[in-house]
Amino acid sequence: MRSGAADARSRDRAVLARLAVCATGAIALVVCLVALTVGAAGVSLGATLESVLAATTGQRPALDLSVATIVLDIRLPRILTGMLVGAALALSGAMMQGLFRNPLADPSLVGISSGAALAAVTSIVLGHSVAFWLPDFVAHHLLPIAAFMGALGTTTILYRLATVNGRTSVAAMLLLGIALAALASALIGVLVFISDDQQLRELTFWTMGGLGGATWPKLLAILPLMLPAFLAAPFLARSLNAMTLGHGEAFHLGIDVQVVTRLAIFVIAAAVGAAVAVSGIIGFVGLVAPHLLRTLIGPDHRTLMPAAALFGGSLVVAADTVARTIVAPAELPIGILTALVGAPFFLWLLLRRRGGMVV
Repeated sequence: MRSGAADARSRDRAVLARLAVCATGAIALVVCLVALTVGAAGVSLGATLESVLAATTGQRPALDLSVATIVLDIRLPRILTGMLVGAALALSGAMMQGLFRNPLADPSLVGISSGAALAAVTSIVLGHSVAFWLPDFVAHHLLPIAAFMGALGTTTILYRLATVNGRTSVAAMLLLGIALAALASALIGVLVFISDDQQLRELTFWTMGGLGGATWPKLLAILPLMLPAFLAAPFLARSLNAMTLGHGEAFHLGIDVQVVTRLAIFVIAAAVGAAVAVSGIIGFVGLVAPHLLRTLIGPDHRTLMPAAALFGGSLVVAADTVARTIVAPAELPIGILTALVGAPFFLWLLLRRRGGMVV
């Protein structure tokens, strides 16, 4: 009887998980359609769909050219970039929470976004002085490559210092993250101080997060980093499920913990580095999206990661839509909006778990 009841609960949870993935996909679609129509220049849903359909079929839109330009050349690349950035941050958050075995892990909270930002800012301020020494491909994609290397280095340092005998200390991870973020912020401050006026204007808005500079070329530039991360993540799902039980238990289940850890760190670094390179620092998406979904559909990474990616993308696109309309024609940095929502959520989560933290 007990076994039958457990099997029934397991089947119900599996059905709920699949429904959650479908629901997050539907939410993402609705959010993207709303974002395409809302803005300083309002565009009807019919005109929006006609423009997108004409573009996908290679036909000329039977609309005012300005409407097609707004939809296809301004809003569509911005929305797709927002979906990719949010998906990358939420996917990274879900993987980090499985890897570190706690729901407080987030790329922005533990300094990974700051490490990527430091490397990206360095490439913006000092990249011109070394670009002519680099191969053409590297020089052309210096910003995303630098952000990836910064995220990779920070993730590796964080994991090695916070993990002792296969056990990751939550308190140590958070404190190390604060220290790494503070160091990165200090070094960014030095680079801002020595930057010229044009670089300073770019850096000021970029460090607060935003999609104002999203274009088709920039979207294509980050795909080489994001696509491998998205494709590799599903193959790590079962291993991450086992590692949530503990590294010792995962080893006895046949999981090569070291290999999985290295692959997960590489995927997280690629996703976060690409996201930071195109949008700057957008915090708390990697904390809020996977944690909320974990409470609804459970910790199975096979469904948690795709659902979190879709929901994270929806959050960033929704935040961007609010950011570019609430103070139109100006734009509010997305990082401010996500911090206003995410910081209280993190505080609530921290207070709720304070009794169970491991030092």
